[in-house]
Amino acid sequence: MPNRIAYLPLNTYPEAPPDSAIMSAVGLSAALNCGLTVATFAADVPKTASAAGGFLLNVEAMAQAVEERSKTECARLQSLIQGAAGVGLGTSFLNHQVMLGAATQAATIEARNHDLALLPWSADTLSAQDMAQSLVFGAGVPVILVPASSGVGSVNHIAVAWDGSRVAARALCDALPLLAAEGLVSVVTVRDEKSPGGSGIAQTLATALERRGYSAKAVNITLDGRSIAGALQDTALAEGAQLLAMGGFGHSRLRDFILGGATKGIFADLRMPVLLSH
Repeated sequence: MPNRIAYLPLNTYPEAPPDSAIMSAVGLSAALNCGLTVATFAADVPKTASAAGGFLLNVEAMAQAVEERSKTECARLQSLIQGAAGVGLGTSFLNHQVMLGAATQAATIEARNHDLALLPWSADTLSAQDMAQSLVFGAGVPVILVPASSGVGSVNHIAVAWDGSRVAARALCDALPLLAAEGLVSVVTVRDEKSPGGSGIAQTLATALERRGYSAKAVNITLDGRSIAGALQDTALAEGAQLLAMGGFGHSRLRDFILGGATKGIFADLRMPVLLSH
């Protein structure tokens, strides 16, 4: 059977994601039995002197300092991951230096050479947010956001947010190959949200999955004042799932992303590994 390879991009400018989130992503790769490609992106800063307030700024020296800090951080992260991954994970490293603002596009293209992407998540880290939005809507591969608090030993239970839509079906198909043998699928439907498939769609999908040889159950929930993202994560965690799979809603307008409510909620309050497919 071919090896499954996950892609882990780390942009170090203006700052890298927290070490704890990076380590959680490395651990999830092992839990999914994936090899791992780690790509680090150092900043290449234009070096053109400019005048400000009558003074000539030494932009070249400032740019050089930024580049050196970024390269040093790339080296530190590679050492950190090598120490954690050991020899059993099958980790390889790609080191890039790209112009400011180009790391997300470069990573989006490079991710297409892999089975999925793992993104260490921090709602307070701009580079992590930009990377997530670019890959979710542009890479064409499953993207898993991984919070720092994640400690997954195996993935034998996944929850799927199901409304019968195209993106939900895409998320389901992307998530099923990651499920351990004899694993369980919880099909989660929000009753007070409109669904194109009508009522009973969770049980319909659960029955179809059982016919395909999966263990599956339907879980129907109501929001009860919660956000969709909060209710889905609450339910997935309560059911014992290690991974929540859902469709990523949104589109780009120039460089601004307009996100659907559930996707925006996940980005704002990530509590567990969430696979987003678009």
